[in-house]
Amino acid sequence: MKRGTVWIRLASVVILACSFAAAQTHPAAQGTTHEGATYDRTLLTPSLVTGRAPDVYEVKFVTTKGPFVIQVTRAWAPNGADRFYNLVRHHYYDGASFFRVVQGFIVQFGLSAYPDVNRVWGNANIPDDRVRQSNVAGYITYAMAGPNTRTTQVFINLSDNSGSLDRQGFAPFGLVTEGMDVVNQLYGGYGDAPDFGGHGPSQDAVANKGHEYLEKNFPKLDSIKTAVIVPPAAAAPKPAPAGNAL
Repeated sequence: MKRGTVWIRLASVVILACSFAAAQTHPAAQGTTHEGATYDRTLLTPSLVTGRAPDVYEVKFVTTKGPFVIQVTRAWAPNGADRFYNLVRHHYYDGASFFRVVQGFIVQFGLSAYPDVNRVWGNANIPDDRVRQSNVAGYITYAMAGPNTRTTQVFINLSDNSGSLDRQGFAPFGLVTEGMDVVNQLYGGYGDAPDFGGHGPSQDAVANKGHEYLEKNFPKLDSIKTAVIVPPAAAAPKPAPAGNAL
């Protein structure tokens, strides 16, 4: 995606078709592995990965560069907040790479390390949310390929992108409250994706080949070790920066 491009492109994958505490550990029934890692087989049935998110919750990401925390405010984008909450509960993002890092623009992630998981989520769309916050540095937003096409891919704004992205309907649902310095250090040396004139990973290849494709061809990319929801008692609402609400 170039600055001003109308939509952030999603991988064109062909689709083949609980409690809080329990969700924070990997279940016994697990799927394919890479280097001993496993995924929650519930992820193979998106209709089971649903539920209303808390009004405010925090997600701690532990990455190969260090940790950062995202606070999600459901009122900003209810559909997006609910989807993100349920994906994190089922460890969807664990092992995923930051496959698109464009310095001064965005950090994008949200394609699973496992092709089987990507196949079932490619068209598991959620309805659009109204834009209530601006796409300024630190705010996290879903990637999309047109109206009502949001699935699992998200991006963190690295600068003020409000001028183009707000108008196009990109609705932020959370904010990096700790570790933005870590986000800014995520490896971006490969540049943008080929579809946008860069030499970075192909989103289709990431979706269809997963971790092995990235490890072989883009070994310097940073990735997510774990992403877990902070227990509600530990999450206190933090106000948005003044002047950001629309």
